[in-house]
Amino acid sequence: MNTKGGCGKTTVATNLASYCASQGHGTALFDYDRQASCSRWLNERKAGRPPIHGVAAFEPPSDGVTRAWQMRVPDDTRYLITDTPAGYALVDIEDRVAEADVILIPVLPSPIDIRSTADFIRDLLLVGKARTHNTRLAIVTNRTRIRTKSVDKLERFLQNLDIPVVARIRDTQHYVSAAEQG
Repeated sequence: MNTKGGCGKTTVATNLASYCASQGHGTALFDYDRQASCSRWLNERKAGRPPIHGVAAFEPPSDGVTRAWQMRVPDDTRYLITDTPAGYALVDIEDRVAEADVILIPVLPSPIDIRSTADFIRDLLLVGKARTHNTRLAIVTNRTRIRTKSVDKLERFLQNLDIPVVARIRDTQHYVSAAEQG
């Protein structure tokens, strides 16, 4: 989750969902982004891949269907992964925080992304009440190239946070290829 667009939320969500499902865990993927990238990815996955239950959470319920029914997941769901849009409304942040055990925050190594992520983390803590809800926060750095000034600046920023960095994703096409393969 991050209000900054283009930071890798969908890439992280689809790859994480694919990994969890490949390990035999019941996995659901909620797509709150009207761009529907996760929903399209799920629909385009090849037959025979481990199942992932998809919910187009950005869509209103169809006639005669309650929101609760639309948002239901199979009983065997162990991991529920959520993809959110850029510019996510502050009013919705607290709902997502209250529902989450962990929020992964993707961030790119650029000054604009660092500032935007700092603002988002502030909102998570103040508006979203992440600490009150005991929601764990974790950082995923995305599209990083080692030994560059931009990554050095990002690492300095991250050292000032009391939030663990759980993954550093290099700037490579392997993640795009993995997503294409489902």
